[in-house]
Amino acid sequence: MIKYLDLKRINDLYDAEIREAVNRVLDSGWYLKGEATRQFEEAYANYIGTHYCIGCGNGLDALKLIFRAYMEMGVMQVGDEVIVPANTYIASILAITECGLTPILVEPSPDTLQIDDTLIEQAITPRTRALMIVHLYGRCAYTSRIADICRNYNLKLIEDNAQAHGCTYLSPLQRTGSLGHAAAHSFYPGKNLGALGDAGAVTTNDQQLADIIRALGNYGSHKKYVHDYCGYNSRIDEIQAAILSVKLKHLDADNQRRKEIAACYEREVSNPLVRLLLSTPEQYSRSGLATRDCVYHIFTVFSSQRDRLQKYLFENGVETQIHYPIPPHKQRCYKDWNALPLPVTEQIHAQELSIPCHQALTDEETTRIIALLNAFR
Repeated sequence: MIKYLDLKRINDLYDAEIREAVNRVLDSGWYLKGEATRQFEEAYANYIGTHYCIGCGNGLDALKLIFRAYMEMGVMQVGDEVIVPANTYIASILAITECGLTPILVEPSPDTLQIDDTLIEQAITPRTRALMIVHLYGRCAYTSRIADICRNYNLKLIEDNAQAHGCTYLSPLQRTGSLGHAAAHSFYPGKNLGALGDAGAVTTNDQQLADIIRALGNYGSHKKYVHDYCGYNSRIDEIQAAILSVKLKHLDADNQRRKEIAACYEREVSNPLVRLLLSTPEQYSRSGLATRDCVYHIFTVFSSQRDRLQKYLFENGVETQIHYPIPPHKQRCYKDWNALPLPVTEQIHAQELSIPCHQALTDEETTRIIALLNAFR
């Protein structure tokens, strides 16, 4: 069976380095808020291209900390609106509602799966305070039009970079996570930059925001036993930070391998029942989207026969996943939205299938998957 994502094979690529890093932490006797965390935060900030990186417990916490910090700064208050793509993973929206803010769902473009920047302005009201872009599937969601909208309407641009570590906006070259006012990152084990447990981070160039976020994640405290805010316990631990420092050194090479596999899929899959998206810089260029990179956290194909295709692949030894079978507005937890008309989002969620695409996948496995996709009838 070709696994959808073989984490053991991926982590075996760096086994000796990871074990050495973990042993250094064990030998240090210091397991929270120590040297390993400081080194990773500094390295990741430098990599992303921001002044500050604040480690936290996970990607959802990272988003919540950004909103809470802006509320503490008086930039937002309960009831204010945040525009967000309708087809995102639910964590993007949970972070908004958990802070007492109101999500405004905007449809994605079917060509890119990212928020449709031609629909954003009509969603803005006097209560709109922020726009969240989600670099879903590892595809850059940022556009110059989005930047102009945020500037013209004085909106905070928040990036959900949970799925796009190492992705870039190509003109001028900047990494996702440095394009907005603040960005949230998840290091869940299955991410392109994955820990061996939960971990996350916020990146920003705003010193005041960074200071408040760091305090909020430490029980609201800048100084031990002195609490300026009603905070959380959301900190990255030393072992995860040390592991992430190891894997960060390999991230660009790992992403390049993902791109090579994706290029094979895009070049060689040919089946009217299996639709692929515009992804490579060359394809983007032909569609006027040459500025947007993709690091293939998830390689998506689409089919009106999605469930039958998934069953066929599994029976022939290929594991796949669906990201995501139920869109956020159809979830029971947001039952007041269940009747919202979001046809593009619903079609994406009804037809999307994720096939294996990671740095440990072999050429032989890639060829086998392509052959099966082409033979599907």
